[in-house]
Parts: sequence; C-alpha cells; structure tokens
Amino acid sequence: MGRIGTIINRKGKQDAKKAKEFTKLGRYIMVAAKEGGGDPEYNAALKSAIEKAKAANMPNDNIDRAVKKGAGDNDGAIFSELTYEGYGPGGVAVLVECLTDNTNRTAADVRSYFVKGKGNLGTNGCVSFMFDRKGVLVIDKQDGMDDEEIEMAVIEAGAEDFTVEEDHYEIYTEISDFAGVRDTLSNQGYEFSMAELRYLPQTMTALTTEDDIKYMTKLIDLLEDNDDVQNVYHNWEETE
Repeated sequence: MGRIGTIINRKGKQDAKKAKEFTKLGRYIMVAAKEGGGDPEYNAALKSAIEKAKAANMPNDNIDRAVKKGAGDNDGAIFSELTYEGYGPGGVAVLVECLTDNTNRTAADVRSYFVKGKGNLGTNGCVSFMFDRKGVLVIDKQDGMDDEEIEMAVIEAGAEDFTVEEDHYEIYTEISDFAGVRDTLSNQGYEFSMAELRYLPQTMTALTTEDDIKYMTKLIDLLEDNDDVQNVYHNWEETE
C-alpha cells in the first residue's frame, strides 16, 4: 500500500461529513483569496485551495462565493494559521493544522481533545521532525489507463516518486516542484482526486490494544469534527 493509502481509505469513511468539509474548504479558499487576491492564475495558494475543493466535489457555487467573500469584504474576520503537535495513545505522533478566528477557543478545544483521546499536547517541534512536507497528487484509475505511460509522464513532469495502487496512482513531489508537476499533468488531461501539500510520516506506529485503538480513533474524530481544524496528520498504522 502506498504512503497515503490509509488517508484515502479514511476519506471514504468521511462522506457523511461533506457539509462540514465544505465549511472548512470554504474558509481555506476565503483566506487564500483575502491574502493573495481572487484570481487563481496569480495566486498559487488560491489555485491549490480551489483544486482541493473540486477534488472533494464541492459545488462551484460554493467555491465562487468563498472566493468573492475572501477577495471582498470578509466581515472583518481575521483568521490565523496554527499548528499543534502532540502524542496520541501508544506514542502515536499527531500534527494538527488549524485556521481560526479565535485562537483561544481553538487552543482550548484541541487541548481538550488530546485529553479525551488519552494523549498529550506537546510543544512546537516535538513531532514535526517525524514528518516530511511533500506535494501529493492522486489520480484515480480509469479504464484504458496505461501504468507505464502515466509513470513516464509523471517522471518527465519532475515528480520525486510514483506508486501504482489497486485503484489509484500516487505521485509525490518536493514542495517547490508541486505546482509545476500538477500543472504539467493537468495540461495533459489528467484529473486529480487529491492535489495538495501534506505532511507524510517517515515511520509508522502500530497500536496493539483495543483501548489504544478506541482512544486514537476518538482523538482523530474529535479533531476532524472541529470547524477550525483543517488537517490532521499522524503516523498511526491503521489496519482494516
């Protein structure tokens, strides 16, 4: 299984949370538009945010509203980007990216989730060194696709790594190469079900007790259910 297999498997389990996911994506788009303008051709962060929203099947009307709100009057709201680091049960490393208009509220919420999940919130840097920041692109397999042809296109586009999975292809890039690889492949007609910068764990941690698995699942669910939390990364080696 590729490095993000568990991410993709988990995304499939989150379909019931689409409305909440759209709220988070809308906030992400709005902030990108506010900081760099409303034209994605001249705003790389906004272009990535829009592509992430489209990969999640967010309606175009929702995307357009978020762009206009960010580029225009944002109701005076000021959002801050925060990253929290800590450990879940069994020593699992957890990294949480947030986008919030109330840092005190978010800090209190995240801290309480770690407590409820039998984990510990740590200081900045306590687990981030266990992750690599990479560009990740996923192409879902379609009838008629040729593995070798796609691999050649990916290599020529400048990607760092490429894996063939059962129902998709995983492409990894350095951060600096991400936009170029994405645009090159997109111009060749490839569509992505995931196209974003992510933290990828260098090593995985297995949980062996039912209690640890239960509380780790609870920690992830609590974090993902919070509107202020944009992304949750961890090195738990989930099993079916």
